Amino acid sequence: MVDTRFYKNNGPFSLKQIAEICGASLVDESKSGVMISDMATIDNGAAGEISFFFDKKRKADAASIKTTACVTTKDFASLIPSGVIVLLSDDPHDAFVKLNYAMYTEILPAPQICPTAVIAKSAKIGQNSYIGDYVVIGENVEIGDNCRLEAGCVIAEGCKLGNNCRVGSHANIMHALIGNNVYIYGGARIGWDGFGFQTVQGVHKRIPQLGRVIIGNDVEICANACIDRGALDDTVIGDGCRIDNLVQIAHNDKLGRGCVLVAQVGVAGSCTFGDYVVCGGQAGFADHIKVGSGAQVGAKSGIMRDIEAGQAVMGIPAIGFKDFMKQTACLQKLWKK
Repeated sequence: MVDTRFYKNNGPFSLKQIAEICGASLVDESKSGVMISDMATIDNGAAGEISFFFDKKRKADAASIKTTACVTTKDFASLIPSGVIVLLSDDPHDAFVKLNYAMYTEILPAPQICPTAVIAKSAKIGQNSYIGDYVVIGENVEIGDNCRLEAGCVIAEGCKLGNNCRVGSHANIMHALIGNNVYIYGGARIGWDGFGFQTVQGVHKRIPQLGRVIIGNDVEICANACIDRGALDDTVIGDGCRIDNLVQIAHNDKLGRGCVLVAQVGVAGSCTFGDYVVCGGQAGFADHIKVGSGAQVGAKSGIMRDIEAGQAVMGIPAIGFKDFMKQTACLQKLWKK
């Protein structure tokens, strides 16, 4: 059961309403008026709730489902216990997401500017926005409409945020231009100096970082991720990207649309990614690497040379995925000998 201290439950919904929301079909139409008050997992569900079953690895667990109703596929419907009302969907996971949006709403503060916020006189704040306690907004900052800036975050001089943006607690943003519908989670650091030094007579001299960070629309940058501003060119994050916790993106990097970087990925400077590149956790990239659109990089991989569009790679140094699996199998055979 979802804790309603944190999320508002918009239910109950009838199974007819749920079928419409999920794009599913109710096997027994006579049950269309049955009311559902909550969502649950197949492990912890109870009467009055609905669950979703789509994992072929858990076929044996289907018999233990105790929710009033269950959304599943045609292939798995026969596994659902009698007495559980079945809704059929081609994609139960997608149905789960749709019902999640309809049934629950995050509890958000009303639009206001808290009295402890520090806002420069030249800053422009859009309509219907929430500025939390101890937020700092610098000179000439522009904040769009319907934005939410949570406690203690800092938006430094000259930055721009579009409409419907959310900045989490204690996130810091500087030298950045940000589009619409962007969510920057708590603790993220956007637009700080890139790691650039020149060694002169045994002393590391900092190279001024004169670029910016440009973030497109519909981007999520998760907790404690760091995106450095460019040394001269801009660091660019394309529309629709998803950047997980503790990811490091260095100066002058360019990410295309829809890229997904999972936790602890590290990208050295001046790398260029195409569209919809996916990087598994802890993958690391040398500088000046080019990654083609649709490429997939396995977790913990070390990328030392360019990756072609659509290629899947893994290992240190990274090689084609099939070659990596053959290499692993060969090593196992040698070890057994």
